[in-house]
Amino acid sequence: MLNIIWSGFFIAAFVLAIWQSVFEGNTQIWSTLVDSSLSSARNAFEITLNLTGMMCLWLGLLKIAEKSGLTEVLASFLRPLFRKIMPEIPSNSPAIGSVVMNMAANILGLDNAATPIGIKAMEQLQTYNPHKEKASSAQILFMVINTSSVTLIPISILMYRQQFGAQEPGLVFLPILLATSCSTLVGFLSVAIAEKLPVFNKIVLGYLIAFGIFIGATAYWFLSMDAATRLTYASLIGNVVLFSIIFLFIMAGLIKRLNVYSVFIEGAKEGFETAVRIIPYMVSMLVGIAVFKASGALDYLLIGIKNIITWFNGDVSFIPAVPTALLKPLSGSGARAMMIETMQNYGVDSFPAFISAVIQGSTETTFYVLAVYFGAVKISKTGSALPCALLADLAGICAAIACGYLFYID
Repeated sequence: MLNIIWSGFFIAAFVLAIWQSVFEGNTQIWSTLVDSSLSSARNAFEITLNLTGMMCLWLGLLKIAEKSGLTEVLASFLRPLFRKIMPEIPSNSPAIGSVVMNMAANILGLDNAATPIGIKAMEQLQTYNPHKEKASSAQILFMVINTSSVTLIPISILMYRQQFGAQEPGLVFLPILLATSCSTLVGFLSVAIAEKLPVFNKIVLGYLIAFGIFIGATAYWFLSMDAATRLTYASLIGNVVLFSIIFLFIMAGLIKRLNVYSVFIEGAKEGFETAVRIIPYMVSMLVGIAVFKASGALDYLLIGIKNIITWFNGDVSFIPAVPTALLKPLSGSGARAMMIETMQNYGVDSFPAFISAVIQGSTETTFYVLAVYFGAVKISKTGSALPCALLADLAGICAAIACGYLFYID
């Protein structure tokens, strides 16, 4: 599946380049495609270089948490759930603790911590994978949950809305929460069906109900505040939690009488090695996405979507937000740029800008996550991971548009 899509990026770019150069007289398109290929390859290396520092920091801290037994304590709360959804992983495996910590970081919007910990979790899951080049059911589920991860506090989106002068920056909080919850649920169920996981039982249902209550309680608490307090808490909670995690890891190591500095260095070295391994995967994916975008394929796709909706006499007022939706699975920075451009062109409090912000917070960047996580363990056969992740993306985007119509206040 990944092979077909990646090759399709280049085939589509080549066909469109021929069309534009022959029938539209745009011979400059070939130079654009070459420049995009070279610049994206360089950008992929720079992104990985920037990720290296985060990898060293968080894998160093995670090594302390593992040796102090902290990850085992965290994993104990969700062990019954993981016995059902990841039956091939031993319940006492350190991988469960890493998976739990990654999910917690994603829920709190702590992207800098989530990615390195997630890569570590993927490496630990790989040790139980009998077919090293093919993703296991546990790895597929973990990857899809990451690409559709529920985010309680979308800090960056709230900050952008405040920066552009939104009357109520936090107005997108509940729509984002509902949309990303829908994305995660669809992703979870699609993997369960595709991989035949034993998830339809009382234990899994109990955890899902408890999680739903937690989400609802958080939403109620957040929405009970005034606009200024919401934004203050959104920023404060993220920073307090992030540094508190660092403090907690180190203190747990000291209590267990570990040489926390030496243990940190040991983990940081693993982080550097992992960062080097994912460079080829990042280059291949980002170059493919870059030429697809540069060829104008996304523009043609947008025109096609608009024409289809118009043909069915549907409302097209959300169409200016669709570029954010189309770019979100491909490029996080590209989707963010489209969200900002929509805010600038239509106004931050406009309907398209509102939907664009909700879409931006509804899912993760699927192809980036896939390249980073599977690239770290050299998996080339991703099985149902990509189809399930894209289905979750579609669910999140559709839910974001629906929530836009339900919650937008002119």
